[in-house]
Amino acid sequence: MDKRIEKQDQINLKTPPAVTESSFSDAKEAVAAIRALYRRNTTFLRDAFLAVGNGDPVENLRYRAFYPEVRVSTSSFSHIDSRLSYGHVPAPGTYTATITHPDLFQPYLEDQLSLLIKNHDVDVIVGESDTPIPLHFALGDSSNVEASAAGNIEAPLRDIFDAPDLNITDDMIVNGTYDTEDGGPLPLAAFTAQRVDYSLARLAHYTATGAEHFQNFVLFTNYQFYVEEFCAYARTLMADGGGGYTEFVEPGNNVMRAGDIVPSGNSEPVRLPQMPAYHLKKDDHTGITMINIGVGPSNAKTITDHVAVLRPHSWIMLGHCAGLRNSQQLGDYVLAHAYVREDHVLDDDLPVWVPIPALAEVQVALQEAVAEITGLQGYDLKRVMRTGTVATIDNRNWELRDQSGPVHRLSQSRAIALDMESATIAANGFRFRVPYGTLLCVSDKPLHGELKLPGMATDFYRTQVNQHLKIGLLALEKLAAMPPERLHSRKLRSFFEPAFQ
Repeated sequence: MDKRIEKQDQINLKTPPAVTESSFSDAKEAVAAIRALYRRNTTFLRDAFLAVGNGDPVENLRYRAFYPEVRVSTSSFSHIDSRLSYGHVPAPGTYTATITHPDLFQPYLEDQLSLLIKNHDVDVIVGESDTPIPLHFALGDSSNVEASAAGNIEAPLRDIFDAPDLNITDDMIVNGTYDTEDGGPLPLAAFTAQRVDYSLARLAHYTATGAEHFQNFVLFTNYQFYVEEFCAYARTLMADGGGGYTEFVEPGNNVMRAGDIVPSGNSEPVRLPQMPAYHLKKDDHTGITMINIGVGPSNAKTITDHVAVLRPHSWIMLGHCAGLRNSQQLGDYVLAHAYVREDHVLDDDLPVWVPIPALAEVQVALQEAVAEITGLQGYDLKRVMRTGTVATIDNRNWELRDQSGPVHRLSQSRAIALDMESATIAANGFRFRVPYGTLLCVSDKPLHGELKLPGMATDFYRTQVNQHLKIGLLALEKLAAMPPERLHSRKLRSFFEPAFQ
């Protein structure tokens, strides 16, 4: 018996008519079917919510609609191109993924499904899952407009509609800790639909920009100075015609288009959000997003937890650090090739014994960008840049502790720099299979008496931030020029890996 009919008999459940599964050998057609199903089911929930808000009776009644699901089955152990890090399943079996916001993810879904169809010579099946869409996520961007309807509903909303269920909103798939029932389907994607919806809502809250504006190449920074330089650069670029970029979007979703002198609209937020985001956009999402994550590993984990569901092609930390070697000068660059993780925020998700490898493509792009922007090559580049281990700590005043503790550990690890975000961002990149890198600028040397003082800091920021930002932008443009299948490293894939990138 259809589980949905059985449930309806028990709790007077109202759902859209059940759909028949469809098989597709064309990825675009499959995604079109997913989009139509998602639109139908979310429209059903929104219409029901408005009807209840307008006085429709709800006694012993519950409304429910389900996420679309895509499924692939294969019985072959045949090998695919061994150079590929994604786009294939590891063994015969049935693999499924629940899908949300297919309009937002349309190009991504078409790419992932086309690879599966090509690499395994199988059709993809589109139907409905048994995971309900929470009302909160179905309302989406219209929730503010429709919120007034909730004031007319006397019964608890959770008695009438499904709410987000944190029992099934987790990171078990990406952490490799998921368990399937005997003979049950395996995951096709790293995130479930409800996990994605949760993060999309969080991104809007933390960054004050819509998910549709995020680009596939992301710069994280821990200083507002970098944001100010980025905004000045982007606005000038837009006024001069864009230089290949089409729009610049700031918090509040204020948009400045190529050729504009000033942004269109006036929807600046009342106050800046916790981690404001700025987007220098291209039509194919190969532009650059910059986010000021502020200070600390907690912020670094929070924002990367949510950006990861957008499946970016790379993210880079661009910020300041304490130089730990006497030979370093203020303004020198540090290219991280290893990390000491004393941030602790990821200990439960990624044990500290897991190594976080350097990724060749990102390292080369960053080093080449430093060389091109500074004009230094080869051995001369060592004058201003040093590769080595970066330590990330959760205590901003670590230098005030007993020096026999942290300083000895830093020396034993061969660390050359210390900050509060880089290892967290790299570790979450590793965990979420997002290529990562770190290029820091030495802003103080507390072990050698060079502290960050107000006057000194102002002069330092004025002279170094512009150059450092140019290096980061150039590095991401180099990465954007690479085919995605080359950029996404096999180093980040586990034994039994979801097929989606």
